[in-house]
Amino acid sequence: MDFFQHQDKARRNTKLLLALYAAAVISIIILTNLLVIIVLGFSDSASLMTSSQGYDWDLFLMVSMLVILLIGLGSLYRIHSLSKGGSVVAEMLDGQLLIDPQGSLEKRRLLNVVEEMAIAAGTPVPPVYIIPDESINAFAAGYSPGDAIIGITEGALRNLSRDQLQGVIAHEFSHILNGDMRLNIRLMGVLYGILMLAVIGRIVLNGSRLRYSSKRNSGGAMLAVGLGLLILGYLGKFFGSLIKAAVSRQREYLADASAVQFTRYPRGISGALKRIGGYSQGTVLANPESEEISHAFFCSGVNFAFGALTSTHPPLAERIRRLEPNWNGEYLSHNVPDESLPAEGAGPLLSSFAGAAIRINADEVFQTMGQPGGAQLSHARSLLAFIPDELLNAAHETFSARAIVYLLLLDQDAEIRQHQLNLLEHAADAAVLQRLHEMLPLFSAVKPVMRLPLLEIAMPALRQMTRVQYEACKANIYGLVIADQKMSLSEWALQKFVIKHLGEAFDGAHRRPRYKGYAAVRGQCAQLLSVLAYTDVTSTADPQVAFAVGRDLLGLDIELVDKSSLSLSNLNDSVDTLAELRPLLKPKLLKACIATITADGVASPVEVELVRTVADSLDCPMPPIVA
Repeated sequence: MDFFQHQDKARRNTKLLLALYAAAVISIIILTNLLVIIVLGFSDSASLMTSSQGYDWDLFLMVSMLVILLIGLGSLYRIHSLSKGGSVVAEMLDGQLLIDPQGSLEKRRLLNVVEEMAIAAGTPVPPVYIIPDESINAFAAGYSPGDAIIGITEGALRNLSRDQLQGVIAHEFSHILNGDMRLNIRLMGVLYGILMLAVIGRIVLNGSRLRYSSKRNSGGAMLAVGLGLLILGYLGKFFGSLIKAAVSRQREYLADASAVQFTRYPRGISGALKRIGGYSQGTVLANPESEEISHAFFCSGVNFAFGALTSTHPPLAERIRRLEPNWNGEYLSHNVPDESLPAEGAGPLLSSFAGAAIRINADEVFQTMGQPGGAQLSHARSLLAFIPDELLNAAHETFSARAIVYLLLLDQDAEIRQHQLNLLEHAADAAVLQRLHEMLPLFSAVKPVMRLPLLEIAMPALRQMTRVQYEACKANIYGLVIADQKMSLSEWALQKFVIKHLGEAFDGAHRRPRYKGYAAVRGQCAQLLSVLAYTDVTSTADPQVAFAVGRDLLGLDIELVDKSSLSLSNLNDSVDTLAELRPLLKPKLLKACIATITADGVASPVEVELVRTVADSLDCPMPPIVA
């Protein structure tokens, strides 16, 4: 199953979730009405029989509507509270954002692993939260890569080797890339409403104790109502556990397999699972909120009352055997030394770093989307070593991260660059401006291949801006782009990447699939392929020929748009519209994009950067294209 099939399956799992949720709500409605019959019989048996048919159906309707309203409001409340993305989930578990390792080798190692994984996958680097718990566990949470976070317990940080930690993080990246993470957070939202009956039951039960002594009949009825609601609430909790198990368990096997594909090292993740099996503290978190998040953990984060029936994760031993069929059944009671990981693809990277045009095999690119491999991971490590340390360190701090964004948007022309700096003198924060001036000597050292990775690394720091700083940063980005009264494709790509992912984190700006075919987006396809056809001015292929190659692959009756009629504003709108295509329609579109830029046999750095930005905007993160 490829990335796009995973995305489509995640959508279908959302429909399954809603169907199971509806079944649970109907069951609770029926059980609540049975409770009403019992309570009415307990307080006044005459009131139970109000019609010739036996039960008052007006009362049934009223009770049913009340239950639906209660559960619906509870779910809407939770969904709204989770709308800011993964950081809310991490804070529920008292997670602490890891920004500065402060000399801790373990924390520095963790950040390095996460950054390597993100660059290899082609996604923004997710902020990392340390969960104060001695168990070994981890999770990814959020609606999209732009607002995703990774949480990891202190127990995992201290008790896993680098190889094992890398396997765990690769597993969580699989959930980020394949849409599982979005389903997990939706699951939290919709199931919360089912538990509202238990909360109200507790309140009624506590209130009934005071009335029971003075007004025995009414107090007894309230006691029965409170107890009944409490029971119904916990039945709802049971239904919720069944739903979690139904939509979660199989995805863990897929994420384990993706982690092996990513790292090309099965012993990393299997070693982590064996270390968990031999660790006395296990994987169960002490935090009471962990139950709500149980389905998102790397391993079971809570003890399940009904065992295998409601467990959200497969048995530990079964997961290990799928990774190591010849496993001897022994767990690890201590850390094992790290082994050398395969360094795939390290040799040919220099041509990419040097900015030379490269040949692209579209099928190979698509095999890595959502499932990057060892070559992409080796490329990410080499790239991190290639970027100057001053820029890497600056990307981890909020003010310096903004300065890096501004640095990447500065023009090569000295006069225009000075005009841009003059604009920032009046609009940027003083601290940001100071850091920008400190980095200006590195301006010529920034190669095209560094731009997207630097933005990916800077994302966690940029997400720490306040709302006011975010709005000011957006305005400054736009001001830098139009300082020369025009916008280049590189400027559009950088601006699009930053604004898209910060919009997801700050505004919850997520697009949903809407279009079931290409017919409704013909004009947008023509705009996109036309821009790509004109992109490389040094290309030996005529734009008409390049466009025709992409058009024929897409199978649409569209014509090349005249260059004078194209604009980056229209490109931006077109890409946003195309992002609403169904997942299984996007592969052909992206293959058409790649075919267009490689009509002359090779792709220039600006073409590669542009296609990767388009793919990212379509919610299909494209790993670095290794030469």
